[in-house]
Amino acid sequence: MEQYTIAELIDKHHETHQEPPRPHMGASQLGHPCDRWLWLSFRWAVAQKFPGRMLRLFRRGQNEEQVIVRDLRAIGIDVQRTGAQQSRVDFECHVSGSIDGIAESGVPFGDGKRYVLEFKTHNAKSFDKLVDDGVAKSKPMHYAQMQVYMLGMRIEQALYVAICKDDDRIWTELVQFDKDIANSLVERGKRIALSDRMPEPLSADPSWYVCKFCPAHEFCHKSRTTKEVNCRTCAHSTAKPDSTFRCERCIVTGK
Repeated sequence: MEQYTIAELIDKHHETHQEPPRPHMGASQLGHPCDRWLWLSFRWAVAQKFPGRMLRLFRRGQNEEQVIVRDLRAIGIDVQRTGAQQSRVDFECHVSGSIDGIAESGVPFGDGKRYVLEFKTHNAKSFDKLVDDGVAKSKPMHYAQMQVYMLGMRIEQALYVAICKDDDRIWTELVQFDKDIANSLVERGKRIALSDRMPEPLSADPSWYVCKFCPAHEFCHKSRTTKEVNCRTCAHSTAKPDSTFRCERCIVTGK
């Protein structure tokens, strides 16, 4: 009988409890550089499986949100709509997302305005780059996520709160709303979600670093076939503007 350490057993437990794919085109993904990856993930054509260690890291990030909220409230920031009461933004055409929270008031130097709140954890290398370059340059997907949330909530500023997991440093950054960027991101999501044709890949070079570490690398650069079989990978399935799917096969057969 094969023997496992306690750590390995814990990781294997987490690996058997992977999160199911999200049913919508998530706002947190709209800043991803590759149209094809967004299309494949929305269509559930590529299943991204994470090792147990990574799943535990994701859990740590989720648990950290509660700690951040307590700290913000402790210094007088009125934080609302967190946890189970999170606000959702919905732009139809399958594009939506959930917001970490809203600061109704009390943000230092915030002139009493409301802020969209976005919480993230980083390792030391990522955190240092964030401090040096700012969120827009170092984490463009996080920046895009906040722009979409601000558009959906009609709030013109966001507060980005980052925690370094290595040494508990805190970095905060105020982000201003850019209507053109936000609208372009939402329109991109709608276009990709409603498209029946798979977009071109970001690069035809399988060794390029963005493609090399992408979960869809084998699909795009080797097999070109999906191992996943579900209604979204079926040629008869059509994404509709009302955020539903229409199955042409079921309509024809009466199922």
